[in-house]
Amino acid sequence: MKRVFDIIVSVVILSFFLPFGILIGIIIAFTSKGGVFYVQERIGKHAKPFGLFKFRTMSVGADKAGKLTVGMRDSRITKIGYFLRKYKLDEFPQFLNVLFGTMSVVGPRPEVKEFTDLYDQSQQEVLKVKPGITDLASLEYFNENEILGKSEDPKKTYIEIVMPAKLELNKKYISNPSMTHDIQIMWRTFKKIISK
Repeated sequence: MKRVFDIIVSVVILSFFLPFGILIGIIIAFTSKGGVFYVQERIGKHAKPFGLFKFRTMSVGADKAGKLTVGMRDSRITKIGYFLRKYKLDEFPQFLNVLFGTMSVVGPRPEVKEFTDLYDQSQQEVLKVKPGITDLASLEYFNENEILGKSEDPKKTYIEIVMPAKLELNKKYISNPSMTHDIQIMWRTFKKIISK
């Protein structure tokens, strides 16, 4: 049932978003060097890696300087990238991941291997389910980049404070999954985005 729901939601959203996606792609192509999309390896269900799609919001090769971004002070982010990130528009290509079956609409956000390698046995529970575009942790840490931007050591803050807190929320979600809960999370995410 969840898979059918994921496919229906993804088809509807991608169909509606297509004209905006084309416009965004043109703007990205004409305002900075590099491709329109950015594909990053993330860790999915059963710890299997997959390519996560996003609109490119950073200069080419920027991820070599680190996987974390630190809010509005991160010079690697392009001008259009700031706008896309603020309104979460860079995330929309992930509905393609949902169609391909590597992600769900709602589920624990997928991490890069650098951070999943740090999970303890309890935290690895989140890798038993399909990752999602949004979840309880995404709502709680909607302004995560701003939090990290205020830290003197963003990576340490993420590993020691933010990541463990997000994983606890993820474990809470997977302990009691339901379609009603997923719809509530989607609605709360939508309200968060438009409130920006």
